Amino acid sequence: MVLLSNVLLQISFFIIVSSSSAYAEHLGGSATFSGLVIGIPTAFSGLSLIPLMHLDQGKYKPPLHFACASTILGSVLYALAYRTNFLYLILIGRIVQGLGFTFWMYSKRYCSDPRIVGIRRRTTLAGWLVLGQGIGMSLGPFAGGLLTKIGFHNAIFNGYTSPGWIMAGAWVAFWIASGVFFEDVPDSKPADATPAIELIEVQKDVEDVPKELSTSAEASREESSGPGRVRINARQWGVIACMCWFAMTCFFVLGAWESNIPVFGAAEHALHWSPFASGNFIALGGIATFPFLLFNLFFARRMQDRQILALGSSLGLVGLLIAIAVLKTQSVNYGSFFVSWFLVALGFNLASTCTLSLLSKQLPDSWNGKTSLAIQYSNYTGRVTGAVWGGSGVKLGMLNYVGLEIAYIGVGALMFTTLWRELKAKTG
Repeated sequence: MVLLSNVLLQISFFIIVSSSSAYAEHLGGSATFSGLVIGIPTAFSGLSLIPLMHLDQGKYKPPLHFACASTILGSVLYALAYRTNFLYLILIGRIVQGLGFTFWMYSKRYCSDPRIVGIRRRTTLAGWLVLGQGIGMSLGPFAGGLLTKIGFHNAIFNGYTSPGWIMAGAWVAFWIASGVFFEDVPDSKPADATPAIELIEVQKDVEDVPKELSTSAEASREESSGPGRVRINARQWGVIACMCWFAMTCFFVLGAWESNIPVFGAAEHALHWSPFASGNFIALGGIATFPFLLFNLFFARRMQDRQILALGSSLGLVGLLIAIAVLKTQSVNYGSFFVSWFLVALGFNLASTCTLSLLSKQLPDSWNGKTSLAIQYSNYTGRVTGAVWGGSGVKLGMLNYVGLEIAYIGVGALMFTTLWRELKAKTG
């Protein structure tokens, strides 16, 4: 159910990508506003994460119910904007949907939760999450573009509003199914349930224990006493910063391209795409990545996270370099633009599989919640800023648009090469 919820969240996020620009324009908005509509849910998702984590008690069912309710209400509000002829109701609906997108963090945390997932399965499960991301990135824009093309000419259910109504229905069905089939994680034992007996015994025999063993026991107790007692050295903080930067960069580039393609495709005289054509283009790039993302599920068991990150980032960078060459020489066509999009989609989806799993393998289990939150906030930052940047790409200049993305990769490459040895972790 967690993997299925991830797919539905991805579809909910992407289904409006191909038509949001036309929808916003119909109601009096601009391309930049449509980029904000695409990216704004993640900002409000980030704002609601910390309060929600204070209430979840380490469980997953309450956040799942909250996600279902929020996405249903947000989808309905998004659809009603056409009938009310109120531009900002699109934004309000997406903000409410964003509250439901908090479950993205919980799905990541679930797949690295030491209570149920072993250390050699975390990258593989992260690969499944990214595969769901690929499904959403493909099916969402295609379905949104198809619904826009069909039209359904009435004020309630039409090409602009149908994505909202359909996703609301899908979430109602999923909510019912999750109430029946979803099993939450078992209750964890209190952290102070057992140490008292062990501490008494160690204190009793302390004079008979060699100094080296006493020091070792003390370090062991400090290691297991919780995140407050674990000391993270400068290199480990560097690894955390590096993974957060790549988590942000991957979603910045992906979000920028997803919101830019419909705008650039409509404005570029060599393409002149409709929302349906833009949705098909985005979906085709996502579909083309499927075989490679499936292969990664098996490859991840034999390859280190740092190597997957290097491979994905390199592929994405090649795609960006091809894009800037095509734009510079003014030789934009369907084939050249598709090669760039395919490499960007494959590379940065692949790179995003290992950011959290690598941290979960290097840091104590008690830090899983904190690292999940840090990575999710990095993802959110990338999604919001990327969507707005992509919507403004044509206005600001496409060379500047791609150039900033390359600069982000350059900063990440500098961090990555500096910390290469510290990024080593178990496979799987």
